[in-house]
Amino acid sequence: MMKDIVLPAEWEAQEFVQLVFPHKDTDWVEYLDDAIATFVEIAKTIAKYQRCLIVAKNLQYIKSLFKVHKNLIFVRLDSDDTWSRDFGGITIKDGKSLKILDFKFNGWGKKYPSKKDNKITTQLKLKGIFKGYKHQSIPFILEGGAIDSDGDGVLLTTSQCLLNKNRNKFLSKNTIEKHLYEFFGLDKILWLDYGSLVGDDTDSHIDTLARFISTDTIVYQSCDDETDPNFIPLQKMHNQLKTFKTKKGLNYKLVALPSIGPKYYQDEQLPSTYVNFLIINGAVLVPTYNDTNDTKALEIFKKLFPKRDIISIDCSILIKQHGSLHCVTMQYPKL
Repeated sequence: MMKDIVLPAEWEAQEFVQLVFPHKDTDWVEYLDDAIATFVEIAKTIAKYQRCLIVAKNLQYIKSLFKVHKNLIFVRLDSDDTWSRDFGGITIKDGKSLKILDFKFNGWGKKYPSKKDNKITTQLKLKGIFKGYKHQSIPFILEGGAIDSDGDGVLLTTSQCLLNKNRNKFLSKNTIEKHLYEFFGLDKILWLDYGSLVGDDTDSHIDTLARFISTDTIVYQSCDDETDPNFIPLQKMHNQLKTFKTKKGLNYKLVALPSIGPKYYQDEQLPSTYVNFLIINGAVLVPTYNDTNDTKALEIFKKLFPKRDIISIDCSILIKQHGSLHCVTMQYPKL
C-alpha cells in the first residue's frame, strides 16, 4: 500500500536542480570570479544530464558565461547568499502530486542575513518556475541540508542542528519529531548525536557527515588523523552509526569515505567532506579538494553507483565559505 506522503530520496528522478549564483554583495566578493567559475562548472555539468535552474542577481552577466543554454533556466532574483540546499523548497510526494514545502530559513540560527533568501522559493513560484507543483509555506525553521531521506519513510538528521534552540526555540524534541513525521510521512527518525567538522557553521548538517545511498546503506565521512580536531567527533559518529537499524531491524551497511587532510584559509580550518556529493539523473557529482585521497574517494563512488557517471567537481573555493557542492544545490523531483 502506497503512503500518501513521502519524502523522495535524492537518487529518484529529477526535473531540475537549483543554483543561486554569487554576486558582489555576498561574502564571496574576495574571490568572486573563482566562485562564479565553480558555479558555472556545476551548472554546465548538471545541464548535460537534466535541466538546471540558475538564479542570479546579475543575470545578463551570468548568462553570458554560457555559450550553450540548452537545459538551463535563467531567473533574475536578488539574494543574501547562495546556499540553495538550505533556503530552497523541500519537495514531497503528496498522493499523486508533488508539493514544495517552503520552510522558514533564519540564516542557520540568525548567524547571517536571510530575508532575501527566505523569499526566493515564493518568488520562483510567482514567476511560474514551479508550475505543476503544489506549494505550501510552513512557519517551521528547517534547512534541506539538515535532513536526508531514504525515500521509504526513514529520515537521518542530527540532534545538534534540529534540536538547537537557535532554530525552533520553543519546541521540545517530541514536538519537533511530531512535526517531522507529519511533514514527511515518516516511519522512523535516526537521530545522530555525534559528528562535527571544524569550520562548519550550520550546527552539524547531516549532508556534511552521513548520507543514505540506498534504504540499507549509509556513507559517512571518516578521519584517520588523530591530530585532526575532527577525529574524535567523527569516531563517535561512526560508533553511533553502527547502532542504527533499518525498518526491518537490520544493521545498515556502512561505507567510510576517505579521510581528507586539513584545509586552511587565512589560518582557519575549513569543513571539507566527500559526503557533500550531489546525485542527479544519470550521474553523481563528487566534491574534491586537491587532496591525496580524492582519487580514492572517486573510486569508491564508482563502486557505489555503477550505473551512474561519477564526476569530480573541485570545491576548494566553496569550502572557503564553509559549504560545498551539495550545499549550493537543491533538486526538485520529477513531476
